[in-house]
Amino acid sequence: MAKSLAGRIALVTGASRGIGRAIALRLAREGAHVIATARTVGGLEELDDDIQASGGSTTLVPLDIKDFAGIDRLGTPIAERWGKLDILVGNAGILGALTPLQHLKPETFDDLMAINVTANYRLIRSLEPLIRASDAGRAIFVTSGADHKATAYWGGYAASKAALNMLVRTWAAELETTNATANLLDPGPVATRLRRQAMPGEDQSTLPTPEQLADAMISLCSPDATGNGGIHEFRNGVLTQRS
Repeated sequence: MAKSLAGRIALVTGASRGIGRAIALRLAREGAHVIATARTVGGLEELDDDIQASGGSTTLVPLDIKDFAGIDRLGTPIAERWGKLDILVGNAGILGALTPLQHLKPETFDDLMAINVTANYRLIRSLEPLIRASDAGRAIFVTSGADHKATAYWGGYAASKAALNMLVRTWAAELETTNATANLLDPGPVATRLRRQAMPGEDQSTLPTPEQLADAMISLCSPDATGNGGIHEFRNGVLTQRS
């Protein structure tokens, strides 16, 4: 049976665990060659083992997402080897601290903006020519339902995701006349380490798994996916566009 993403080149950040790992595995199962980035070398090697075991292929790039110079260098080897990038999944992110704004440490706030916003800007800056070089470039960035809610103690995280939304939607407007699109993915409550940080008393066995999310979001990576600039929410096992 033909695989829907055979011959496509995909890059996933934060690919060593959680949602990023599940998406990387799903992309590989659909035939994409996955460029997997994360800080944790051991996690990347385990991902590589699982992808290879399923008949897929991957390139591992150990990278701290705050290494902006490293992000800037990503484009060159991809251009030299493949000349394009078909799929970009900006997944790496942090929760920071859930605390009153006046108690939010400046270094925590700086990390939130660096990882959740600036790193994704640097990805766009580095990889846009390769996304445009694809016959159907697809970029998806992971946001949050906190992006439009003024919830006490969530200010730092929510502000970073709101900024990410505007960054990506602006880029989407700039891609409007090209073969490329940029969209946002709001996973909702999913059984991940970040969710456990935010909701430590929650029974994660009642939540969807990262694998279920990956199964639903794979449609956004398809060359046939034409939506641009949307925020897609995963709720009750279904992916829908936020109105």
